[in-house]
Amino acid sequence: MNEIACFLPFRSAAVTFPVVHALQQSPCVHTVSLLGSGPLSPVPEGCGALVTPPLTDTRALQRIAANAAAPYTLLCTRPVAFTFGPTGLGRMLRIAADTGAPLVYADYYTRQGECTEACPLIDCQYGSLRDDFDFGPLMLFRTDALAQAVAEMPPEHRYAALYDLRLRVTQHAEPVHINEYLYTVTEAEEGAAGTTLFDYVDPRNRAAQIEMETVCTQHLRRIGGYLEPVFREVELAAEGFPCEASVIIPVRNRVRTIDDAIRSVLKQETSFPFNLIIVDNHSTDGTSEAIARYTADPRVVHLVPGCTGLGIGGCWNTGVHDARCGKFAVQLDSDDLYSDEHTLQKIVDAFYAQQCAMVVGTYRMTDFRLRTLPPGVIDHREWTPENGRNNALRINGLGAPRAFYTPLLRELNFPDTSYGEDYAVGLAVSRHYRIGRIYDVLYLCRRWEDNSDAAPDRAKTNAHNTYKDRIRTWELKARIALNRAR
Repeated sequence: MNEIACFLPFRSAAVTFPVVHALQQSPCVHTVSLLGSGPLSPVPEGCGALVTPPLTDTRALQRIAANAAAPYTLLCTRPVAFTFGPTGLGRMLRIAADTGAPLVYADYYTRQGECTEACPLIDCQYGSLRDDFDFGPLMLFRTDALAQAVAEMPPEHRYAALYDLRLRVTQHAEPVHINEYLYTVTEAEEGAAGTTLFDYVDPRNRAAQIEMETVCTQHLRRIGGYLEPVFREVELAAEGFPCEASVIIPVRNRVRTIDDAIRSVLKQETSFPFNLIIVDNHSTDGTSEAIARYTADPRVVHLVPGCTGLGIGGCWNTGVHDARCGKFAVQLDSDDLYSDEHTLQKIVDAFYAQQCAMVVGTYRMTDFRLRTLPPGVIDHREWTPENGRNNALRINGLGAPRAFYTPLLRELNFPDTSYGEDYAVGLAVSRHYRIGRIYDVLYLCRRWEDNSDAAPDRAKTNAHNTYKDRIRTWELKARIALNRAR
């Protein structure tokens, strides 16, 4: 009884005060305090008020920790109205007590008008290092764990305090995800957790991303997962390849775009021989016939896998292990195209100039008609030679186009999936080898309704995020083991 100190960002009296009154009626609640950037008056009777900067600022968490006079702290991270079910808050508290978890969070509903939608969350894994992990708007902390984490936190955070907090409190014990719907958010959310797909590379967010990177890197150092900028040398003198480079296009049912992709490869001007390997995953919409129109060109290889059911990664493996694959395997998605005729030359030159096992370029976001879309150029400048492979565990992608040294890629192989396969192999490469970077725009990335990640629903988004978090978990454990063996 009376074991929870609650802290809520103030939005408006109409939205926030009913939440305060409901919490004050709960036998689980000890105190309720409102958070605002300026003095709050009036406030409900018996309710505290704290003047704080945003919760992304260390100073806000310091004030909360200093005023949390109960064993547990319920922190609402977004200015929304919410209501617990009749036993929801008690259930959350009981599971926190039973498990001893430093952090507990639960699935919830959202309600807008007469429409109610389920919002299932996913388990936070050891490798869930991305800073946009969604815990929902309510996080229940063990107050002692929160206070210790805040005391150890650098005071200068302005963007990454919440991210640092959850990494610190879960450093030795995983958070508990209650996959039960314990509360309902009854207002449209503003500034919901997570980001849009490309917010983390938007130049306007650069200061925040640098701070997030620092927090993640410090966390990796604490748990033994940090890799020093020392790399294995890669020998690029392998012989016996039929050409210097192969562009590989996995494709299934892209009759509207495959011609553009093929033409953008065939117009490449290079000082070396190259070919194009199109792995046609049993298309049924006319794509196969479109490809066949180009096979008179000896550079075009039309491969149809012997088995059905391959993912994009499996198609990549088919192309890479084909005897006609060149020394370097270069990516092109079937609905994208190279920006000009010099892309392939720049990529191969980068391998030799930077002595790397993988090269990642820069791309521009466009619509189907190749008109630029926000945020425009995606250059992934968060990938630095000094810290890129550590920061890669925080972000959700490595950029495009991607190219690989074929002998190494044949050892590693792609996972046979159609999402995250490139991220997985990129992390594996970066564990030991340099990844080279090109900051010229080499690639036009089309966003349109048939993209594999176009407008995913919550179930698909959760599945994607769960898989990438697993990739990070496996990679992080491998890096920790590598460091221990040294």
